[in-house]
Amino acid sequence: MARRNTGVTVRAVDAGACPVREVLDRVAGKWSVQILVAAAARPVRFTELERGIEGISRRMLSLTLRHLERDGLVTRTVHPTVPPRVEYGLTPVARELQPTLRRLAHWAERNRGYVAEARAAYDAEHPPELLDA
Repeated sequence: MARRNTGVTVRAVDAGACPVREVLDRVAGKWSVQILVAAAARPVRFTELERGIEGISRRMLSLTLRHLERDGLVTRTVHPTVPPRVEYGLTPVARELQPTLRRLAHWAERNRGYVAEARAAYDAEHPPELLDA
């Protein structure tokens, strides 16, 4: 159904959904979740995150940390040592997310086999060329 048929203007729908979508896009991002989980127990250094999060590039880690810090979810502490030691920790707001992230991680772990089977069954019925249509 087209939005114009709902009786709600596009501007009203987008204005109400935008802040929620914006926050969820940041918090639920592939790398954000992993960083927030990795920093849950204690502050962590950049190199710890880089080694601990498989597949993340230095640039992506840096950008994601900067975004999380800007959004008030991560704190960045520079210790005056030579060389400087930088640690990233969670803010109280990000700590509120931990039970939800743990439940999500447990759900994903429990159901990853199911999802893999569902994907295989779907792929068997739908050739790849149909997915692009």
